[in-house]
Amino acid sequence: MRISSTLLSILLLSVLHPAQAEILPEAQLGIKITLANKATTRPMTVAHIPSFKRYYIADGGLAPMASEFEAAVSKSLIHAYDEDGNYINSSHPGYDNRSIYYNPNTYKLETITYNVSSDVGFAPNTGIFSIDLAENGDLKNSSLEILGFNPAFGDANTMPSYNAETNQYYAKQKRSNKVWVVDTKLREKVSEILLDFTAAGVAHDDVAESFVAFSGVKDQELVLLDIDHKAVLIFDLNGKYIGKSELPKNLKLRANNHYNGTGYANDLLFVFHEPEGEFGTYYGFKVLKNN
Repeated sequence: MRISSTLLSILLLSVLHPAQAEILPEAQLGIKITLANKATTRPMTVAHIPSFKRYYIADGGLAPMASEFEAAVSKSLIHAYDEDGNYINSSHPGYDNRSIYYNPNTYKLETITYNVSSDVGFAPNTGIFSIDLAENGDLKNSSLEILGFNPAFGDANTMPSYNAETNQYYAKQKRSNKVWVVDTKLREKVSEILLDFTAAGVAHDDVAESFVAFSGVKDQELVLLDIDHKAVLIFDLNGKYIGKSELPKNLKLRANNHYNGTGYANDLLFVFHEPEGEFGTYYGFKVLKNN
């Protein structure tokens, strides 16, 4: 049976260039997690471990100055919730968390702290750490160091996202469209991605200052929260603007959303809705249909 050259070309293109996931014109709510405890300083990012069917939310907050009565250890906690948003437990590993994520290469829950780059000087408990879990996924207070400070991350406030396939991080730099690509084996950035804010119709102060998510979807890898226009912007790894997904217009986002209260886990972009609940609520939105 002969196949026409046109049909053959179509088949080859479909193999070589897999279809993109569809960007949902309106973001779909996937889960709401109402915080059971007041954040020690502020809620930062969200992780998910499929095998435990649990979400993990990290607080951020600087450590107190060391004294003869108190060690210079952050009071920030990490909290576990199930996939229905029910609170399970909390732990105090002692880190000023910025990014928390599950690493499928190490099978570990990992956290990146404030000032991982030591951009504003050295501090104890600074770097990347793994958080110990019980056999059922409950959080434990113990942890292990993975990496000390690395200047390749750039800005002290960056909240890097992790690409498990390449073992690289994407560290958005504050008040800019710059995303640094980091390989922790190196002490300098691998490359720099410039997000096309002009095509997206935004300025640097419209969007999340220190966080861009990695979706894992080809040609739609970088996901950025646009606070001022209540939308989610999608870019590829070259910084090209691909499209956007609208958030509910009744979502009351505040100034803190520029600096914290976000995350990307279980194919959902998380947005912290401070006015809802006694201590605030995380909304997890699906923005890519086939993801």
